[in-house]
Amino acid sequence: MIDQSVFKNRKVAFHTFGCKLNFSETSTVAATMMEAGFSKVSLTEKADVYVFNTCSVTELADKKCKQVIRKAIKQNPDAYIVVTGCFAQLKPEDVAHIEGVDLVLGSDEKFDILQYMHDGKKHETTEVFAGNIGKNKKFQPSFSFGDRTRCFLKVQDGCDYFCSYCTIPLARGRSRSDSVVNTVLQAKKAAKSGAKEIILTGVNIGDFGKGTDETFFDLIKALDKVEEIDRFRISSIEPNLLTDEIIEFVGQSKRFMPHFHIPLQSGCDKILTLMKRKYDTQLFKQRVEKVKSVMSNAFIGVDVITGVRGESDEDFETTYQFLDNLDITQLHVFTYSERPNTKALKIEGVVPIHVRKERSKKLHELSDQKTLAFYKQHVGTETEVLFEKSEHEGYMTGYTPNYLKSEIKYDSALVNQIAKVKLKHLTLNDMAMSVEMIKP
Repeated sequence: MIDQSVFKNRKVAFHTFGCKLNFSETSTVAATMMEAGFSKVSLTEKADVYVFNTCSVTELADKKCKQVIRKAIKQNPDAYIVVTGCFAQLKPEDVAHIEGVDLVLGSDEKFDILQYMHDGKKHETTEVFAGNIGKNKKFQPSFSFGDRTRCFLKVQDGCDYFCSYCTIPLARGRSRSDSVVNTVLQAKKAAKSGAKEIILTGVNIGDFGKGTDETFFDLIKALDKVEEIDRFRISSIEPNLLTDEIIEFVGQSKRFMPHFHIPLQSGCDKILTLMKRKYDTQLFKQRVEKVKSVMSNAFIGVDVITGVRGESDEDFETTYQFLDNLDITQLHVFTYSERPNTKALKIEGVVPIHVRKERSKKLHELSDQKTLAFYKQHVGTETEVLFEKSEHEGYMTGYTPNYLKSEIKYDSALVNQIAKVKLKHLTLNDMAMSVEMIKP
């Protein structure tokens, strides 16, 4: 056992890269360290320990991780540096070779961070603990806290899909989740911290309950009864797992918001096959049409990857036209990046980097057009906004049920409150709505 008294009154700073799931897990690690006596400070402050929870979804993500880590080491060379997360799991030796890093922890090991830190002081050598995540069957619950308004609740981890371009199963292991009962308890715990809205997160959340007699549908039905939470949002859910019953349930729910994020990755069936995805464009189109038939005002975000191996100009044009004709709100565009140990590396037809960037730019422009059109559709309507605490140039922001970013002059009485508003007009940046209060 570690004598935790050595950590008392020491300062720790955290930095999280990547997805919402990472943010929820960083909060859990932070809570463990604060219980041991650490005090939390921002990354810009001088800390005794720095913890970096990394992402490795693209090569650019790896580079960003290295840059931020090196900058922190340069600013405070005497600090104890811990690097964990997907980058640390996939490339532990690469991380260990960053001069100044003291401890490298894999995806599973980060939850026992204190057991690996010893006294948390610099040593001559870098220690690496990154086990075989594929053998891990344990689910570690977590949720983000700090922002009282919105909370990311981890409901599932890992993935069994092994798409040809993706390293997530290698970084996070096989699909696993907690029980419905325990997940509901986590939601109530988040509510006690002040959260009004919970975003359900995971790697493949529609796979919740795999290997048990429980399902994701069972989970959302149970969460819908949690009166302490005003709003729930479903984060990314695979189209083949987004069933009619889920869509119809959200449509009549008072707590689940009309907001979906559905990964497409390509609008060309040939490329979907090369990617080893579990659906085709026809099924995806049906999912979007079903959502819109039940909730005409629903926000639909879509993931798409461009420039993958084997994607010809014609294939890209097929994807572009498919997306252009879909009634969706926003694209989350990824420019393909070769990842080690993926089956995609065997696919012929490498797309030049400059072509990948051109295609990505076109999709970003299409996304902006669709998002702007969605916002304009709602000008003049009345709705509700959950306002957040951050202030920028005298204004505060929040989100409507269907995820329209809204802003109003700052009023501390509105922080973490749901207020009825009228959507007046788009702001200067065209991606937020200026609102006015509706008096009772």
